[in-house]
Order: sequence, then C-alpha cells, then structure tokens
Amino acid sequence: GSAAQEAWWAGFLVFLRGRGVRTPALVWYRHRVEQFMQKFPGRRADAVTAEEVETYLEHLDTLRIPPWQREQVLAALQLFGDYRECPWVATVGWGVWRGRWVMAEGLTGDDIAVLAEAGVLPADPTLRSFTIRLRLRQVSLRTERSYTDWVQRCCTFHALDVAGDLQECHIAPFLSHLAAERLVGASTQRQALNALVTFFKETTGRVVVEAGVFAPAAAVRQVPTVLSVEEVRAVVQRMGDPTLRLMAVLLYGAGLRLMEVVRLRLKDVDLDHRLLLVLEGKGGRSRRVPLPQSAVDAIEAQFAVVRGLHAGDLAEGFGAASLPPGLARKLGAAAREETWQYLFPAPLRAVDPLDGQEKRHHLHETNVQKAVRTAVLAAGITKRASCHTLRHSFATHLLEAGQDIRTVQELLGHADVQTTMIYTHVLNRPGLAVRSPADLL
Repeated sequence: GSAAQEAWWAGFLVFLRGRGVRTPALVWYRHRVEQFMQKFPGRRADAVTAEEVETYLEHLDTLRIPPWQREQVLAALQLFGDYRECPWVATVGWGVWRGRWVMAEGLTGDDIAVLAEAGVLPADPTLRSFTIRLRLRQVSLRTERSYTDWVQRCCTFHALDVAGDLQECHIAPFLSHLAAERLVGASTQRQALNALVTFFKETTGRVVVEAGVFAPAAAVRQVPTVLSVEEVRAVVQRMGDPTLRLMAVLLYGAGLRLMEVVRLRLKDVDLDHRLLLVLEGKGGRSRRVPLPQSAVDAIEAQFAVVRGLHAGDLAEGFGAASLPPGLARKLGAAAREETWQYLFPAPLRAVDPLDGQEKRHHLHETNVQKAVRTAVLAAGITKRASCHTLRHSFATHLLEAGQDIRTVQELLGHADVQTTMIYTHVLNRPGLAVRSPADLL
C-alpha cells in the first residue's frame, strides 16, 4: 500500500542522510530512483540486471542534460543499489561512467586550464570528479575547498603527481605526520581524515574505507575566553565602520558564528518579529535567534545600502545573487530579486567559482576578524579575543542571567547539550561557588 511505500522511502532517505546526502538533495535522489524504476514496471529492483542498468545509463547519453544531473543519477542509483542489496551494484562500472561523464563536458585542455586558473574546476581529472561529486551533495564551497586541499596535501606528502594515484594505505602515514611533525590538533587531524575518507568513497564508490592505524593528535579541551559586558561594549564602540560594527553586534547579540553573520541575506531578517533566520548553519541545522532591538536602526540603514548597490548592479546588467547551483537553477530570474541579496555585500563584484558568472558575493570574513582584533587592542583588553569570543560571551552572559542550558543550546545551534555545557564554567568562578584560600591570609 501507499503507507508501506512511504515508510520504505522514509527509510531510504535516512540511509541517504547517513551517506552524507544533504537534506535539500534528498527529494532529487528519490526522483532519480523513481525515474529509473519506471523503466521496469512490475519488477523488483534486485531482479534488474547489470546490463539493463548500463543500458539505462547509455540512454542518458542521448539526452541533453547537464553533467551534474547525470552525476546525480549515478550517485542515486549506486546508493539505491547498496540499500536494496541489488547484485548489479557490484558489477556496474560506476567509476567508468563517472570518469566518462566528467570528461564528456566538452572541455579542451585549454578550457580546463582556464577554469582551473579561475578556481571553477581543478585541473586534475580525479580531483575534478571529486569536486563535481561534492557539489552534487551540495556541500558548502568552504568544505569543498578544504577537502580538495587535504587531498592535495596528502599527494604532496607522498610525492604523488596526481590524486588518482592515492591509495588507502597513504592515509595513516599522512595523518601520523600531521600529529607528530606538524603538531596539529585533534580537530584538524579529524578534518583531514574526513576529507580523505570522503575522497575515496566518492571517487571509487567504496562503502567502507580502511584508514589504517595512525598516531592520534592530542585533544585539548579549552575553556572559552569570555569578555565582560563592559569589555564587549568597549570593543563595539571602537569599531568605526558602521557595517563592521553591526556585524560585531550580531555576533554578540544573537550568538552567531562568523560565517553565519556574513551569509545573512535580506530575506533572513524578520524586523516585525525581531528575529534572524539562520539557514544551513553548522551541521546543516537551521534555527531562529533574537534580533537585538538596539540593532534595528543599523539593520534598516544596512538595508538601504544593499538596495543601492543592487540597483546599480541591475542597471549594469548584473544583480543575480550568489547561490548554490541547484537553487540558482530552480530560481532562475528570481535570483536577481532584492530579497536574495546578502545583508553584508562585498564592495566589488567577482566571478562566482561555481558557475563562472560575475556576481556580488558577501563581504569577506577577514574584514570582520581584523576589525574586531584591532578594536580589542584599542580597548586595552589583554585577553586573546576574536569574533568567536563574542559568541562565547553571548552564551556565558545568558547563563549568568539565569537562562536554562537547553534554551542556550537551541540559540547556539548545538546538536548536543554537552557542547553547550562548556559554558557552565561561569557557575564555578571564584566568588560564586569557590573561594580562594589566599583570601584568608
């Protein structure tokens, strides 16, 4: 029945999430599988032969669809075959098809060199395939660049000319090198491990990747640096640029991460209800946070700045917002609407590395980082404070004011309350619960 079918699809979507497919792409993966099964009415998926799957993939070659859609079909069918434990999933030449379609983009060697120079696609064929696979999963551009960078570093460490020569046995020595010689932290080593495992899964179709035994990096749990309310006020007052000052106010007043602030769009600001909508935060989670009342006037002034820049872009034949590829195709001309523009736009337009078109991106995060650091020094604060310190201060001050830990967890967007518990150090500070014996001297 339909209820049983929907239950099966729900299980499949959970499986896809476990394999790293992000929520916006789930409906498309289901659609690709449904299209495939419509070619074999009345038959079970495990009764389809590998030859029939190959014939279906050959049929896609005759259709005028972009390479990213072909890649999505390939990924959806391979995962579908894994989930249903279909015999054909082990015999279809997934890697052959993947390489065939990546190279079938009609690009000459000169074209690839130009795109590689512009940062649109890597020149290395295997890295190019990996990049396309990551974009199909709709990972952020920062994650994509981080992962490809780790793959290239691993190649350099092993003196390999191309990423296609990497093997699983190369993972452990590289990770041990990071811990023992580069002295990286546990989170950095874990990021490198995730990047390399994802690389092998995406480029070889393997379900399990054996990283081997490597020396673990030291995991150090630091108590967060926190500014007092007076110190936060001193920092904000010493930021002369109104745009950067507003960004600092939102870092502290809404507890946002740095990239959550710079990625805000006009549509994410709800002035009537005094709320900010944070979409696709860390871990793909979305949440609503309070918009500080004291920031409303500055927000409205910033809206006017954005509208003026956008009107100028439209007059010059530009104005499309920088969006993920799938959303950009879905919106079409609507991507030029004011509502999709960044709240903190860059002063100059630039080429979007995802599609090669000139657009106005958000202000680069280093502008805020430098301004906050300069203001901290100007205020005479000796603590090692940064943009993230303002977020730490937001959480700590809420707990000091009596807010419960679950509310703070929700406002910060933490998946696990244990992450939020680190801020309870304020409950044990001298003068509240513990008195120094030196005070008795």
